[in-house]
Amino acid sequence: MRGICKSFGATHALRDVELTVMPGEVMALVGENGAGKSTLMKVLSGAHAPDKGQLKLDGEIYTPGNPLHARESGVAMIYQELSLAPHLSAMENILLGIEPCCRGLIKWKEMKDKAAEALAIVGLHLVKPETLVSRLSIAQQQLVEIARAVALDCRVLVLDEPSSSLTAKDIEKLFELVRSLASKDISVVYISHFLEEVKALSQRFTVLRDGKTVGGGITKDAAEEDIISLMVGRDVDDLYPRNHHTPGEIVLEADSVARTVKPRHASFQLRKGEVLGIAGLVGAGRTELFEAIFGLEAITSGSVTVAGQPGPATPALRWSQGMGMVSEDRKSQGLALGLSIADNLTLPKLDGLGPGRLVMPARQLKACDPWIEQIPIKCRSAQQPISDLSGGNQQKVAIARLLHADVDILLLDEPTRGIDVGSKAQIYKLIDALARGDIEKGIEPKAVLIISSYIPELIGVCDRISVMCRGHLSEAKPTADWTEHSIMAAAIGQD
Repeated sequence: MRGICKSFGATHALRDVELTVMPGEVMALVGENGAGKSTLMKVLSGAHAPDKGQLKLDGEIYTPGNPLHARESGVAMIYQELSLAPHLSAMENILLGIEPCCRGLIKWKEMKDKAAEALAIVGLHLVKPETLVSRLSIAQQQLVEIARAVALDCRVLVLDEPSSSLTAKDIEKLFELVRSLASKDISVVYISHFLEEVKALSQRFTVLRDGKTVGGGITKDAAEEDIISLMVGRDVDDLYPRNHHTPGEIVLEADSVARTVKPRHASFQLRKGEVLGIAGLVGAGRTELFEAIFGLEAITSGSVTVAGQPGPATPALRWSQGMGMVSEDRKSQGLALGLSIADNLTLPKLDGLGPGRLVMPARQLKACDPWIEQIPIKCRSAQQPISDLSGGNQQKVAIARLLHADVDILLLDEPTRGIDVGSKAQIYKLIDALARGDIEKGIEPKAVLIISSYIPELIGVCDRISVMCRGHLSEAKPTADWTEHSIMAAAIGQD
């Protein structure tokens, strides 16, 4: 890809971007959210036509008119948000649009055989081609997408944040598959915010920043700090703030909380002015615990006490008690993608934005401006649709909504999933500032409860850490008493 340019109105998404990938090479494409990675790959996969520049595939001029044309040319893209039809079978998804037919009728036997062959290549030997995709796990669904690319004899495979929703075991299987595909001369473009994955899997890397190619090189020769500096345009020496927190009174207490399936037993105390982390494997019951605390789901035994008030709760009651929650799935649960930034940010607290029950747009925008500047949120204005923002900036809006509502207790479920290093650093700094408060300015410390699957993140930002294993929550211990190894051992049930 040479001199690729793409604009959307006045916004220049790509400016003379360069990218070269060799046969059988795993090329890591990295950069902050909004750097232009996805736009560049949409140009490659035919979803966008470039305004300027040239693409070549195997030395020949390549001008994909649409994604189907790109697929037929051997370029397959697998998005972070999987694009499968859940009501169809695995084989129908794999061969969608290229079904073997005779006189308008699908040749089901041939279709089943081709799908079974593709499934075997990606390691899904035990999945029957007739199985509905909706019955498969997220990891298996992702492999079905890759099988679709394999069935088309793809020459270039683009993986956009493929590990963001996978367990450590599934990630290792994915890596083995990527290496296997590369050994067959398939070129892989791997997009990830996890630099340890980039270092483990890729031979070379390319960095985009503000729609431009700003660097790259041999992965094994580059230090993570150097890659981060290229991504954010500055040195990020202090990714995790190390300021002193002074825990105060107990503001949230869970006593033997259990639901029908998970959690089975969870007890903890959260104090004002501290950050308490909950580690654990995907499916251990951490999110279910948050849902029970916030009143989204009823508990079957135990109790949750907020600010000294025990008893059943609803989300509306929790908001009124000064508790807010950021969901791990921002697209389907955490944000209203059809609304503006302003609507999303002010949703839980509309008081004072107009006379009576009315909301005056001017007042609403004025209420958003301080948060957009303070967080900060990269956008044109608060009137912009939130769906236009990068994942990192969408996450910042979700957190800003809690601050606008002036909550005292923040429940943050995977707050940095799928966002870049620069945005992560800003969110870590914000969490630290919330827990510290500012007595001189009259800002009381907040209490933060955070779930994360990224262990270095928990060790970096939390005062205490507890581990969830098969629905049981361990006793919280000071972060200094934990190591990455001991946290993982506790998460898988080892002593």
